[in-house]
Amino acid sequence: MAGQLTDMSDIDRLLTIMARLRDPQSGCPWDVQQDFASIAPYTIEEAYEVADAIDRGDLDDLKDELGDLLLQVVFHARMAQEQGEFEFADVVAAISDKMVRRHPHVFADAAVEGVEAQTVAWEEHKRREREDSGHQDRSALAGIARGLPEWQRAVKLQKRAARVGFDWPDVTPVIAKLHEEIEEVRVEFAALDADPDDAAARDRLEDEIGDVLFVCANLARHAKVDVGAAMRRANLKFERRFRAMEALAEADGAELAGQSLEAQDRYWDRAKAAEKS
Repeated sequence: MAGQLTDMSDIDRLLTIMARLRDPQSGCPWDVQQDFASIAPYTIEEAYEVADAIDRGDLDDLKDELGDLLLQVVFHARMAQEQGEFEFADVVAAISDKMVRRHPHVFADAAVEGVEAQTVAWEEHKRREREDSGHQDRSALAGIARGLPEWQRAVKLQKRAARVGFDWPDVTPVIAKLHEEIEEVRVEFAALDADPDDAAARDRLEDEIGDVLFVCANLARHAKVDVGAAMRRANLKFERRFRAMEALAEADGAELAGQSLEAQDRYWDRAKAAEKS
């Protein structure tokens, strides 16, 4: 069988490997027991690892991560095939048909004036497809998946609302709104400090913090900054500086853990200064 696997086309080989992994008698016990719900988190994780490889500019790693992501598609398609629903070829046909259908300016005689007009046309194609498939939701917000990371869903909700005119004209009122929401967070923190067991106050605090994050996503959208990319940069910056703090403490013959916040802040300031020098 090993020799047969090497004689196949690349995609046929991958499909055959997946089928063998899922074989109830001779397959891998872990692969056999999986279902759509259990695999979904891995699918999301692999997509993020693709984005991480791109951020790092590591094309060798990107090749591997794209393979891992492709495996997720094959895994889901195999499980659907076992249930008699669809198979990998149907997935390929569906996306091919969709790409041709949604690009009439490439595959037909439609004209498009630019990227912005193309985006509007794309959304209109999606809206018509939802209607044709029997979806009754006619809201401007219809079709935004609930499985998206919430920051990404926030931006999509805001963009859809903006298409019908529900949007601030520039960044100034967004910043004002951010200050307003932060003040409301302060109020709810004070209420919770007054009564730490007040479940309603804790619920209101969560609500207000959510409002702050939603406005931050709106701020990024107005600035034409990708929220995910901005967060990745912030996370990398924090990790880089924190590791530098640990190294500085070790060079001083000390450990960062157990030191006062003031002492740790001094290491943070040194790490920041080292980056700028």
